[in-house]
Amino acid sequence: MSVSGGVPYRFEPTATVAAVGAEHAGLADGEESGVVVTVAGRLMLRRDQGKLAFGDLQDGTGRVQLFAMERLTPNFESFTGLHLGDWVGVTGEVLRTRRGELSVRVDSWVRLAEARRGFPDKWHGITDVDIRYRQRYVDLWVTEESRGTFVARSRIFSATRRWLEDRGFLEVETPVFHPIPGGALARPFTTHHNALDLELYLRIAPELYLKRLTVGGFDRVFEIARVFRNEGLSTRHNPEFTMLELYQAYADYGDIMCLVENLVSHLALELHGTTSLSYDGRDLDLAAPWRRATLLELLEEHEGLSVDLDTPRDELVSLCEDRDIPVESHHGPGKLIMELYEKTTEPELWGPVFVTDYPKEVSPLSRDHRDRPGWVERFEGIVAGREICNAFTELVDPEEQRARFEAQEVGKAAGDAEAMAVDEDYLRALEYGLPPTGGLGIGMDRLVMLLTDTTTIRDVILFPTLRPEQ
Repeated sequence: MSVSGGVPYRFEPTATVAAVGAEHAGLADGEESGVVVTVAGRLMLRRDQGKLAFGDLQDGTGRVQLFAMERLTPNFESFTGLHLGDWVGVTGEVLRTRRGELSVRVDSWVRLAEARRGFPDKWHGITDVDIRYRQRYVDLWVTEESRGTFVARSRIFSATRRWLEDRGFLEVETPVFHPIPGGALARPFTTHHNALDLELYLRIAPELYLKRLTVGGFDRVFEIARVFRNEGLSTRHNPEFTMLELYQAYADYGDIMCLVENLVSHLALELHGTTSLSYDGRDLDLAAPWRRATLLELLEEHEGLSVDLDTPRDELVSLCEDRDIPVESHHGPGKLIMELYEKTTEPELWGPVFVTDYPKEVSPLSRDHRDRPGWVERFEGIVAGREICNAFTELVDPEEQRARFEAQEVGKAAGDAEAMAVDEDYLRALEYGLPPTGGLGIGMDRLVMLLTDTTTIRDVILFPTLRPEQ
């Protein structure tokens, strides 16, 4: 097959590059296999040597050398005129050259697509990060680490689904358009449905719909959901990201801690064969069990602050101002303590550690702590100085939930753009009865960052949100 006649409508490879390498690894230098294969991919390198030409063919599984000879290869001159990055299909015998390079001899070939923009001719990747993110379709070919990260991401998602399904969890899908933003403290994106003349919000979390399903009798549910938050960009934040949320009936936040540490350590073993990893140049062991410590214990341990909900507000405000932490008029003691912890202590927690017991003021969907008034049964999993999950014993009392929602609306009226609204349908669902339930949200992008030793979220999202190209 040659380039004459134009680009074909279809092409059928008989082998991947990885399969060719695996099946013929034992060939000796200069030996021919007698096996003819058809492979396809991009031509990433080419070296012409008179009546011989060599190229590197890259497909989704690896690279193999192409070996073309003027006396055997049809349209040899056209082959030597191919552009770097052209897609080609090649049929020929597998052999190992006298110099020891496993190769496919080019007995016939066809160009499958022309690269009309030049590809880099070295295997060093793209050094301009803006180009990497805007032209991911090029980055995936020329930056081996980038391709490996996204293969790992796929494996992590697949292994997560299998692990949960093996434990009786049912995967479900819930709406992306919400009539009321809820399930997290975040600023939503808004949109408009013309036919219904209805203002809608892209979901900031699937939580309230998933708990409706628990009310409906699904004891263990999960969703790997794309969620949207109208917030800033950073190495840890993208306006759209992926969250795993799950709910387990008859469980509390202690049960969910066990689930998280076992899931994450399982994923580390699946991906790396060990729970002992290196992240950003520092050692990190994800083996269960993880440390448990309260937010106040860690604040005192790392910052030397002995505070509580009964600490005078003026004193808490002063502690924040001394550390250049912004304070709003609607911030109560719980919010101020949370700000102190997040700005001073959380970044210092290498972990992994479950930070437990949060102020009720900042936890409108969490159940009251069974032993500590003013606090709730909530935890965050902190690894390498960043939150990877948020979870709690779920609030099941509809009257208490209504009071929490109404308190949130007071905050919204005072200027808190992230506060929740009253969701009457969710309250109605609670009135039908939500059993004791443990809930969890894991930021999957951050988990992928952790397991692939990646320090910016844009490197684990195929097409991150960017400023308009100039």
